[in-house]
Amino acid sequence: MGQDMNMMETTRIILGLRAAGWTDTEINDFMIYIETGDESYKPKEKEKE
Repeated sequence: MGQDMNMMETTRIILGLRAAGWTDTEINDFMIYIETGDESYKPKEKEKE
């Protein structure tokens, strides 16, 4: 049986991704991908400027 993340861990991930420049939509899609494994929500590499 796997361990679930608690709310504090989840909040730290969200705040860390915001600090790294992720949009709320990117964060939500990433969380959906982590929970479901649905490849359509998997993060894509950003183009370098």
